[in-house]
Amino acid sequence: MALYITEGEVSQLLTMDIALEAVEDGFMHLSSGSAFNFPRHRLPNGQGSYNFMSASAPGLGVMGTKSYSVGGGPSRFYVHLYSSCSGQLLAVIEASGMGQTRTGAASGVATKYMAREDADSLGVIGTGYQAGAQLEAICKVRNIKSVLVYSRSRDNRSRFAESMSLRLGAQVTAVDSAQACVSEASIVVTITSAKSPVLEGGWISAGTHINAAGNNHWMKQEVDYSLVERASLIVADDVEGAKVECGDLVYPIDRGITTWDHIRNLSDVVAGVVEGRPHSDDITLFESQGLAIEDLAVGIRVYNMAKEQGLGKEVSASY
Repeated sequence: MALYITEGEVSQLLTMDIALEAVEDGFMHLSSGSAFNFPRHRLPNGQGSYNFMSASAPGLGVMGTKSYSVGGGPSRFYVHLYSSCSGQLLAVIEASGMGQTRTGAASGVATKYMAREDADSLGVIGTGYQAGAQLEAICKVRNIKSVLVYSRSRDNRSRFAESMSLRLGAQVTAVDSAQACVSEASIVVTITSAKSPVLEGGWISAGTHINAAGNNHWMKQEVDYSLVERASLIVADDVEGAKVECGDLVYPIDRGITTWDHIRNLSDVVAGVVEGRPHSDDITLFESQGLAIEDLAVGIRVYNMAKEQGLGKEVSASY
């Protein structure tokens, strides 16, 4: 019997602390060769696309797929978990909320290894449904004292600042421009659906770490060419996947600003193969596309906790 786990049950079980630990563990397994990731594929469905991404993690005892549709109505995300030992279907997890949390956790892990230890100010460009998890994760790995947020809508950014101040017990302030949001920040997040850059390299101070987490399509860009040129270290969650869908890197590399040989995998940073912050005044950039291994690493934690706590509904997986 497989376990069907709903969004509500995921929210009962999953915390950001658990997600941070799980995602970091997943990247360690990628680096050691005990996990394997298959990049996202997008198939036309007449109204948009059907998207799926898979991973196998023998080191975690799990393999599986995340799938969702785009277009024709609200997207619904599902993770199917299988035992890598028996091949048995373990769980089907409603994964919209889990996806938000693991995306935030990926930026948190990158920040843990790539931001200055004394980084205490955060600028967030974008206040949509993914932004809160980004802020929460970064506040878990650094002692953040100041948070500025910006989005195009004054009402949206004000509401977001108010709600996140209550959620985190910290002062989150809305500002009137992207440049004002990031010019004095030691950590920056872009979490938008922008098709053209919302962050310029000239706005960034030496020593800043940037998480570009909103762009996972080759036709979109969140950061401009000058930021890519200024960055001393650029890290992708998966370089091979970035070659397919990271517009922030595809376009500047096509123009000779950098090369794919200079882009590193986050798994190598987590494992210590690549130093995440070689010098204090370096500008570092993490490009987050989202990987199935993140979903599996978090999903197996959710599944195990659901089993322990008697949550989820058992459904027949036999034919």
